[in-house]
Amino acid sequence: MARLKSELWVKAQIRVCDVEMIPAVVTRRGDPDGGAVYLRLDRRDEGCELLSRTYGMDGERIWHGPIGDGPLPSEKVDAYLEKQANFDPDFWVLEIDDPNRRYEPSEDGI
Repeated sequence: MARLKSELWVKAQIRVCDVEMIPAVVTRRGDPDGGAVYLRLDRRDEGCELLSRTYGMDGERIWHGPIGDGPLPSEKVDAYLEKQANFDPDFWVLEIDDPNRRYEPSEDGI
């Protein structure tokens, strides 16, 4: 199955956020073709959630919290991303200001 390039997927998600009037910004640019994508969902007073794409048990693409589910302190998320940058510098970070939990990531970008 053909995969959407990382850069196009990120741009599509920014457009989705624009339409829904949800602020979003790329805070780290990765490999345009196949870089991993992390979503940093800012929940403001609650902290932030970090999501990454992976494969589920049935081979389907899913989103999961690589360092835990639910809001975490921003410092913990930043430390994780810094550590990942030492391991794999080609990843993307899309930060979304979403205290009302309106954003939902999609695989196809629309």
